[in-house]
Amino acid sequence: MQPLLNTKGDIQIDLNQVKIDILHGIRECNDRGLIQTVKWLSELNYALKDHKLSHNNEIPNSADDGIIPEEREAYTLAKSYFDCQEYDRAAHFIENCTSPKCVFVHRYSQYMSSEKKRSDNATDTGSENTESTQVLLDLLSFFKANRNSLDGYLLYLEGVVLKKLDLRSQAVTVLQAAVAAAPTLWAAWVELAGLANEYEALDSLQLPKHWMMYFFAAHAFVELKLSEQALEAYMVLAAAGFEKSTYITAQMAIAHHDRRDVDSSLALFRDLYQNDPYRLDNWDVYSHLLYLKEKRMELANLAQKAVSIDKYRVETCCVIVFVVQGNYYSLRSEHQKAVLYFQRALSLDPQYLSAWILMGHEFIELQNSNAAIQCYRQAIDVNRNDYRAWNGLGQAYEILGLNGYCIYYYSRAAQLKPDDSRMLVSLGEAYEKMDKIPNALKCYYKAHSTGDIEGMALFKLAKLYEKSNMPNSAAAAYTAACQEPANAGSKELPAAQRYLAQYYLRFSLLDHASHYAYKCLEHESTKEAGKNILKTISEKRLAASTSSQTSSLPEDLPEAIKNASTSITNDTPKTPFPSPNVTPDNFSTPMFSRKNSKYKM
Repeated sequence: MQPLLNTKGDIQIDLNQVKIDILHGIRECNDRGLIQTVKWLSELNYALKDHKLSHNNEIPNSADDGIIPEEREAYTLAKSYFDCQEYDRAAHFIENCTSPKCVFVHRYSQYMSSEKKRSDNATDTGSENTESTQVLLDLLSFFKANRNSLDGYLLYLEGVVLKKLDLRSQAVTVLQAAVAAAPTLWAAWVELAGLANEYEALDSLQLPKHWMMYFFAAHAFVELKLSEQALEAYMVLAAAGFEKSTYITAQMAIAHHDRRDVDSSLALFRDLYQNDPYRLDNWDVYSHLLYLKEKRMELANLAQKAVSIDKYRVETCCVIVFVVQGNYYSLRSEHQKAVLYFQRALSLDPQYLSAWILMGHEFIELQNSNAAIQCYRQAIDVNRNDYRAWNGLGQAYEILGLNGYCIYYYSRAAQLKPDDSRMLVSLGEAYEKMDKIPNALKCYYKAHSTGDIEGMALFKLAKLYEKSNMPNSAAAAYTAACQEPANAGSKELPAAQRYLAQYYLRFSLLDHASHYAYKCLEHESTKEAGKNILKTISEKRLAASTSSQTSSLPEDLPEAIKNASTSITNDTPKTPFPSPNVTPDNFSTPMFSRKNSKYKM
């Protein structure tokens, strides 16, 4: 994948070969019942409708599909049962067939039957079904016994089975072989994207030099929340001839959503809705954006449109239940009803990640930590790379008072989302509760350096310095916090201004103390303290000459405070805030590295 990761311009893709590969892939996947891959390839083929193949490049409708004549009737019957979701019947009638497509339909039917039974028999907490697990083990035995005769499609199925059995490193190896043997099998690429980063850096995977590799890389970036790289990759693909692809538009909208660019994401989703109004895919993200922007009427219209298209589609249920109903009831503090609606959504699709996470949030609001932990663990089983589930586990164990567990889960969340300060602040709070003050200081400072989303890192850092009897460092942190324009409306600001007023008063810097004391008068909580400080300042000015008070600064002031003390006007430049000067050997803040657009843990 190195060519894509370092690409700054256009890539060269032969659209003639792309069309040929797509048409061949549609036929092969359709014969095997891989309907989601057929759908994805068909949408991509439609995006290239203006690019016509010449007669020399067209794929002939050959009757030679690899099925021997004696097995064709059995295959046709089994495929019809498979399409009707009668998986056991499909497996039964094709059991003795030996053609590659027949073997795949037989084994795939067994797998789909076991998963359907697992889903039907599972409780809301996701208990295991031993019969389904035995089917997976039997399939794995078949794959091992026929190792030399597996084609790309059977290798893909083996990779899925290995992933289900939590043999992830083996699944990565098998899926790499699958995409090499069947490059247009999009389902295999998707499974690989969900696994690769846990064991291999993306750039170290052994992948075929095929145009599908570019789509895989962009998809993997979205999965890893590397939104900037994802947007760059999709823009390159659009410039290569796929600008009309609804899939690329939707993925770019999701990338903007992940980087909290709500307006750009919403604009892309609205454009997608206009071009393809019956496309229900990704409407969960679309409806979440409308909820964030408080577009209640537009959100209601979207839900009504989803019901009119297909009221029994999983996406429809998720839009109605998990957004309109779930968030509405959350606002009304009727969290139990929200949980009920999320459970209904999960009964339609147990692999629906966002529903598990949001139901966990509802249980957190209900103070039901055990149920929340179960939900977050189910979410991790679906996708180990989603930081929200790890962060939710940290919150749940924080309620239980198990701060050691909090540190572990918040660390995992921070590894997956290193540019999000909220996990670092939570990690610092956990360290602080365990009296690991140096570690907590490092976390708060790193959260400030990363880009404090909630504007709390500096205030927490200053309070911890204050608690640790380090007044100079506390004053430096409070000064930096007061200089931040984003903190103008913070609830922590009055206490910070009161501290600085008292701090400067102690050093007899009366002008600066007076400045912050007058700031205290603007808030009810600090008004009395401000009056008292101003009174003390007046008494000191009467008791001593002004020249002796203002001629020089005390020797024990820190450099940051001396710099900040040179002016108290509104256009005071921000003072560089020093890092905590304690670096313990056992500090365990999550470490990550990003170099040359590569992502490694």
